[in-house]
Amino acid sequence: MDIVYQNEYEWVRQTRGVLLDFCSELDPDDFTRQNGFGFQSVRDTLVHMADCYNAWLGSFVLLKTKKPLTSKEDLLELGLDEIKVRFEQVDSYVNEVFKVLKDQLDEPIQRQIPWREGGAPISMTPSKLLMHTITHEFHHKGQVMAMARQMGYEPPNTDVLGTVD
Repeated sequence: MDIVYQNEYEWVRQTRGVLLDFCSELDPDDFTRQNGFGFQSVRDTLVHMADCYNAWLGSFVLLKTKKPLTSKEDLLELGLDEIKVRFEQVDSYVNEVFKVLKDQLDEPIQRQIPWREGGAPISMTPSKLLMHTITHEFHHKGQVMAMARQMGYEPPNTDVLGTVD
């Protein structure tokens, strides 16, 4: 089953690459423009997308960090190059999940959410969290494309059907 997930994740990476390449063509002011929906700007939305992977896979599943979410202060300092580095970390976490948990993707992990104070433990499988992070990314990728259209850009096709098998 992990081979299927790895193939699917490669498609996710390809569509993310198209998205990030497109974002490099945005005017810097448009990249950070407050658009009034979602996470307000293209930059903020991209960081939120990476933070989701860092939280659920890097923190909850792999226990690699207790502070997976970007503070508002740090967010203001991030440019596209730093965001690309964050997605490289995301890829590292995803690959580690595939490697370390390849035979345990459907076995529940029960623990408290590491980045939250207190709270009752929750139980989630790595495969469910992997699916959540991917669908979450595609949801917000659509918001980024909508923001770009509102600003007058013509976004590229970032659908998984446009990827190479």
